[in-house]
Amino acid sequence: MLASVANITKIPELRRKLLITFLLLIVYRVGFFITLPYVDQNVLDRLVEQQSQGGLGRLMNFASTITGGDLIRCTIFALGIMPYISASIIFQLLIKVIPALEALSKEGESGRKKISQYTRYATVGLCALQSLFIVSWMVSRQVSVGGDTGLYIVPESLQGPVFYVTTIVTLTTGTMFLMWLGEQISEFGIGNGISLIIMAGIIARLPAVLTDQLQQVLVAAQDGRNPAFDVLKLVVMAVLFMLVTVGVVLMTQGQRRIAIQQAKHTRGRRVFGGAKHYMPLRVNSAGVMPIIFAQTLLVFPAVLLSYFARDLGSGLINSRGFVYYTLYVGLIGFFTYFWVSLTFNPVEMANNMREYGSMIKGIRPGRRTAEYLERIMNRITLVGSVFLVAIALVPMMLSQGMEVDPNLTDFLGGTAILIVVGVALDIVQKVESHLIMRDYDGLIKGGRIRGRRG
Repeated sequence: MLASVANITKIPELRRKLLITFLLLIVYRVGFFITLPYVDQNVLDRLVEQQSQGGLGRLMNFASTITGGDLIRCTIFALGIMPYISASIIFQLLIKVIPALEALSKEGESGRKKISQYTRYATVGLCALQSLFIVSWMVSRQVSVGGDTGLYIVPESLQGPVFYVTTIVTLTTGTMFLMWLGEQISEFGIGNGISLIIMAGIIARLPAVLTDQLQQVLVAAQDGRNPAFDVLKLVVMAVLFMLVTVGVVLMTQGQRRIAIQQAKHTRGRRVFGGAKHYMPLRVNSAGVMPIIFAQTLLVFPAVLLSYFARDLGSGLINSRGFVYYTLYVGLIGFFTYFWVSLTFNPVEMANNMREYGSMIKGIRPGRRTAEYLERIMNRITLVGSVFLVAIALVPMMLSQGMEVDPNLTDFLGGTAILIVVGVALDIVQKVESHLIMRDYDGLIKGGRIRGRRG
């Protein structure tokens, strides 16, 4: 393993890609220390302290986790990369329902560039709309600092048209810069730039969460209480984190391979084809999207309600009853099948197989093949949805059962662990492909990381 890591430094191209990736991620993290103009930093720090454990604060932390931004601290990257991801998802859905966009997507590189251009335009519009909501939240939020009560994040004397325009333009520019940064990482670095930005934002929060837990242990010891129970909880959390990570890796890499037989063709005295290969169907084809959709759909009404009735909205966000869990599980299952149905088309796949002279052994080409693929995909999607439900419920159950800080348990399940593991596996596969192409051993000597290209 150490020898394989040392081999990375012997490949100039790979070394350059990794260096560029790290430098661009550092630029991304610098933006988290630049606050929006006109913001009173003292009031903002007090607000962060008050909201860190509340329902709205947890919601903002969740939004920041999946966006790579930092909503509650009002930085120039507050929106993160989510507007671009939302625009990409919207156009991915529109391609399935609008024939003109579907035809454009099949035109090759020129069609993809056109759709990418439309996506950028939509990103600017979403940024402006979301920035307006953030500005409205900033000018309406009052905080008590010391003996002063009713202080605003932005002083009332500065809450004018100039503040609105400046903040909206700054937030929009920040998101577009992150989008450009992600594209530069994808082109000149290693891995998917957008995914790496989100992963970096998640990992950057982990040290602060661990520090808070360690401080609780020290405070318990100073107060004369036995800190053994708190230490035991941290040990249990560490063991569970390793077990959950292993499970996520296995399910992320899990595949159902279907044997494909290529038809034989005779040309003169030579016989072509007849090769046997496999079609891999991923168990967790939907990835992290069903959990994001389910959480967003559950908390979005509460967020809207919090603008009009803050206490009631916060109560809905914090509520964790039987109805909430039932809806949560049902929405994850629904969105898992919904997302797979959008990304996996058995009829088109069966037609392509028949066109290229391939078939599944024992299954007639055409309609029967499409039905077989759909039946297999439905079964493994059920397994994938059960896995996503288990991962999504882990942080909630640990937080309530062991009385652990929700900010820590969020790293054991839900979106965070799926994103981090998925991106990490992708980077490892790309690094290993560079090593294999240059006759070096892979990162796992004598083994194989599924999905690598030799």
